[in-house]
Amino acid sequence: MGDNEVSFTKQMRKATRNIHSISDALVNAKLAFALSDDSVWADGLLIFYEVFKFLEQNVPETILPGVFHRRVAFEKDLSFYLGKDWEKTYEPRKEVVKYIEHLQSLKERNPTLLVAYVYHLYMGLLSGGQILQKKRRLAKNFSSAEGGEGMAVTDFGGTPIHELKTRMRHLIDQLAQNFSDETKSLLIEESEKVFQYNNSIIRTAKDVNKVNLRKFLRFSCLLFIFYLIYKVFTT
Repeated sequence: MGDNEVSFTKQMRKATRNIHSISDALVNAKLAFALSDDSVWADGLLIFYEVFKFLEQNVPETILPGVFHRRVAFEKDLSFYLGKDWEKTYEPRKEVVKYIEHLQSLKERNPTLLVAYVYHLYMGLLSGGQILQKKRRLAKNFSSAEGGEGMAVTDFGGTPIHELKTRMRHLIDQLAQNFSDETKSLLIEESEKVFQYNNSIIRTAKDVNKVNLRKFLRFSCLLFIFYLIYKVFTT
């Protein structure tokens, strides 16, 4: 790649700027409050669980290496918040099912397009983990997170987050060198759909209207992970 050539990952980030703006109002209104209510946080984890699980079960490790996998961490956190038997009564909501059906359709007709979901979702997760790690000292005031419990999804086992983010960007940019112009164009189009589908499932998140505002202000310095999926792609 020449010195003046924009990397493909930067092109994908740029392509989603407009929908980021559209998403902001929804995310700010619905999910910022999740930091002060365990049930809302758990519901946020639950609606994204199936998406990450699908990617990790269907995308080869040449594109999504095991070091990035979060399924087990999601399950650990969900067990902490919802109880160890949470899966016995769990049924994905219809919006999540529709999301998974779209991913399955991509897998069947053009699995390369799943790269857009890998990049945007995992980079958002990594960015969230990076900030939450810096704020972890404040978690002692968050009753459910004492000792780091309930936050496994943001814990990457001591591997520096910036290294993982660099690795993900490099991996996708390397893959893109072998993509046709048509495939790149389709991936950029699919990048917007990532956020459209994310919006659709976030709208189903638990009602936050009853969350105590005083508690929210106390914990507002923390950042909710799914907020960062939308917000943090420029670092």
